[in-house]
Amino acid sequence: MGKKIILSADSTCDLTPELFEKYNISRLPLYITFGEKAFRDGIEITPDELYQKVKENGVMPKTSAVSVGDFIEYFEGLLKDADQVIHFSLSSGLSCTYQNAVLAAAEFEGRVFPVDTLNLSTGEALTILHAAEMLAEGKTAEEVVADCEEFVKRVDASFIIDNLEYLRKGGRCSALAALGANLLSIKPCIEVSGGKMDVGKKYRGKFKAVLQKYIEERLADGDFDTHRIFVTHAGCSDDVVDMAYQAVVDTGLFSEVLLTRAGCTISSHCGADTLGILFVRNHEI
Repeated sequence: MGKKIILSADSTCDLTPELFEKYNISRLPLYITFGEKAFRDGIEITPDELYQKVKENGVMPKTSAVSVGDFIEYFEGLLKDADQVIHFSLSSGLSCTYQNAVLAAAEFEGRVFPVDTLNLSTGEALTILHAAEMLAEGKTAEEVVADCEEFVKRVDASFIIDNLEYLRKGGRCSALAALGANLLSIKPCIEVSGGKMDVGKKYRGKFKAVLQKYIEERLADGDFDTHRIFVTHAGCSDDVVDMAYQAVVDTGLFSEVLLTRAGCTISSHCGADTLGILFVRNHEI
């Protein structure tokens, strides 16, 4: 009889409750902090509540990694019901969460396997669901981890941001740059590359029109795995979400088109009007 293996992820992977349940994935939330008070992402605070707090108080939240102590306690709980745990983490280039998971895993003598997804949001989720499918095929934890460490290099993750206000408030772009972008209707594409975020193409125009062009261009070369794609947003209006989702479906390129909403950790950095498509290339990016 094979070993019982539990898949685990931090809350930044932005899987829906239904997907967590379907693939039997355990979740560990990061923390969202307003002043002295910390909230567990997705458990004690939702993205809409986060936006409301920012609106009312004008204070931006801070995000914080899971501590080594929290990881140890969490892994101990999971290992009561399993032989091994594979834990997927937000990119080590964006947070110390992965490094803390590695330190905690050292306490469990090879029973916990942290994986650096080199990504965020459903860029992480693509690797997690790939791992779940490998486990269903009977692969060992070691085989899954080795495969995922190569798989993460092919994940294509990007987002279009309609309004740079949250980036400005969070100190990630200047007030002048934000004002200029808004006046010129510039919508930057934020891409994940090498585990970090970079600015890609800068689009101009209304949000919906930009999204249509972005989706068309992103999928133009056909050089990708057609198994699955995510459409993920941070609180866009229903008509924007429906348009983007349908635009991807209408391409007929993917067997599975999954729609998800970003949790608090991601939303606190980009703001509500952000949407991206995330899929897997046939080659390393």
